[in-house]
Amino acid sequence: MLLFTPGPTPIPEFMRMAMSEPTIHHRTLEFESLFAKVRAGLKEILKMREVLMLASSGSGAMEACVTSLCTKKLLSVNSGKFGERFGKIAKAFNIPLIEIKNEWDTPVSLESILQVLKDNPDIDAFCMQVCESAGGLRHPYEEITKAIKAYNPNIMIIIDGITAMGVEPLEVSYVDALIGGSQKAFMLPPGMSIIGISQAAIAKIEERNIGFYFNLKTELKNQVKNTTAWTAPTTIIIGLYTFLEKLQEKGIDRLYQQTRARALATNAAMEGIGLRIYPKTPALAMTTIFNESSEDLRRILKNDFGVNVAGGQDHLKGKIFRINHMGFIALNEISWVINAIELSLERLEVRKFDGRANQIFLQKYYEMM
Repeated sequence: MLLFTPGPTPIPEFMRMAMSEPTIHHRTLEFESLFAKVRAGLKEILKMREVLMLASSGSGAMEACVTSLCTKKLLSVNSGKFGERFGKIAKAFNIPLIEIKNEWDTPVSLESILQVLKDNPDIDAFCMQVCESAGGLRHPYEEITKAIKAYNPNIMIIIDGITAMGVEPLEVSYVDALIGGSQKAFMLPPGMSIIGISQAAIAKIEERNIGFYFNLKTELKNQVKNTTAWTAPTTIIIGLYTFLEKLQEKGIDRLYQQTRARALATNAAMEGIGLRIYPKTPALAMTTIFNESSEDLRRILKNDFGVNVAGGQDHLKGKIFRINHMGFIALNEISWVINAIELSLERLEVRKFDGRANQIFLQKYYEMM
C-alpha cells in the first residue's frame, strides 16, 4: 500500500532500520550527544534563535505556544480544522479571542487582520497556519507577519508550520514561534512536535513561566543543555537524526526543489484531466481536489491500485481528496498515483484513460528540475 496522505507520511526504510535498533536511555551522555546534533540540524533548517522538541503531537505545541505567549487577547485565523484549533485552545484556557473566519479554500486578507488590530489594541498574540491542511490552502503569512510587526512589534506571532516545515524555505524574520510535527515532511511516526522560537519569545517564555508539562521555560532550561524536562521520545529523535543525515547528503535546497516541482506538476496533471484544485492558493505540501465522487475514487484507489490518499472533514467530507507531497518521495511512486487516479476516473466512467495525466506531470516536473 502506498501511503499518500498528508500526515502521517510513510517512514523510509533507512529510518525504520535506525529506529529498530535497541533504544537508549534519555538521561545518558550518548543521548545528549545525539540530541545536540538534532538541535543543531533543526536550527539550521528553521533559522531561528532556539528550537524545542516536545513529546506531543503538533496540538501540544500549539497549546504551549498560546499559553506561553498570549497574556491579554488572541487573534487567530480560522480557515479550517487547524485554524479552528487555535481558537479552541484559547477558549479552553479562558483567553479572550477574536477569530477571522474564511471559507476553507480562501486565504486570509492582510486588510482584515490590520482592521481587527486597530479595533482591538489589547491583542498581544496572533496565530495562523502557513498551510491549512484541512483544505490544502496556503496563507500569505510572510506579508502578514511583516505587516503585524510593523504595526506593533510587541505582538507575539505564532505560526503553525506543521505541513510547511521541510516543504519549502520559511521566512521567519517576523515569527516568534514556528511549530512543526514529526509525522509530516520529516517522515517520522506521530508523537513529537517542534517549536522554533525567537529571542523575543524566549524573553516572554522566561517571564510567563506558565504550565507544568507544557511549560516552555522548563523545557528551554533543559534543552539548551541537550536534555529534556520529561521523558524524551528517544526513538523518534533517533529517526530524526537519521533523516537529517540523509538531508545533509541530498541537500535541503534539492528537497525543496523536488517538492515544489512534484506539487505543481501534480496540480497541472489533475487539471489536465478535468479535475478542480480546491484552494484558491494551493500549498506545496499537498494537492487537494474537489470532486463530489471523492469517496468512490478513494475506495477504488485503495482497493484496486494500493494507493491511500486522504479525504475531507466536516462540510468537505466526501467532497475532496488530498495527495501528499511532503518528504522524500520517489518519482515512480507519485507517477503511479497519478496514473491510478486517471484509471479510477475511467472506472467511474468520467473519462477514458489515455495516459494524459502522467504525460503532463512528467513534462511539467522535468521543466522545473
